[in-house]
Amino acid sequence: MISCILVDDEPFAREALSELLARHPDVNIVAQASNAIEAIQAINQHKPALIFLDIQMPRISGMELLAMLDKDTLPRVVFVTAFDEYAIKAFELNAFDYLLKPIDDARLASTMDRVRKDLRPQDISALAPERLAHLPCFSGNRLKVVPIEEVEFVFSDVGGIHVSTVNGRVHTQMTLKLLEEKTPLIFCHRQYLIAPAAIAEIVLLDGGAEVITRSGARVPVSRRYLKELKSHFGFL
Repeated sequence: MISCILVDDEPFAREALSELLARHPDVNIVAQASNAIEAIQAINQHKPALIFLDIQMPRISGMELLAMLDKDTLPRVVFVTAFDEYAIKAFELNAFDYLLKPIDDARLASTMDRVRKDLRPQDISALAPERLAHLPCFSGNRLKVVPIEEVEFVFSDVGGIHVSTVNGRVHTQMTLKLLEEKTPLIFCHRQYLIAPAAIAEIVLLDGGAEVITRSGARVPVSRRYLKELKSHFGFL
């Protein structure tokens, strides 16, 4: 079975695609998502072989969503769009395939034939933005889109990955490694990333240091990262 996830902010579009895929008995739709945050949670949970991804979505686009996924475990992605220029761009940039809305049954069948023949890991990292403007986060049953400039620091513990912002604390399913690669955040401790713009003071301590952010929060700095952190601000 080919496990897949449908990602589209339009419920009728997901329903239409789901009905078309029902004609393919080897396809199993394991989840549907209406936005990037739901999509990341579903992808991490189900680890599908295939994603049908709408390019034009509010707040976080399909292209931005790609940047939030680990490229080493990225499933095969088929773009879905109502706009020719986006589909053509995706095709020219070596995306696996694309579908134009409204989706044609024969065109989908052709795409699925290609999927069946080639399910090797797909490298479409060239499509994804190098830097993220927003983070997909959650707090309880609320999904939140957090502008990166609001983030002061991020840390991990047994409870997951926590994002401390100027407006409070939320959580994300993105890894510290991916956040370092895709945002201005830098490591100050093996479990902490700090936003340089949020640093008000660096307090030197025996065996390390701590950062005081502009909101007054205290963030640990390990000896391993202290030199790099000081050099970032021109301190030798």
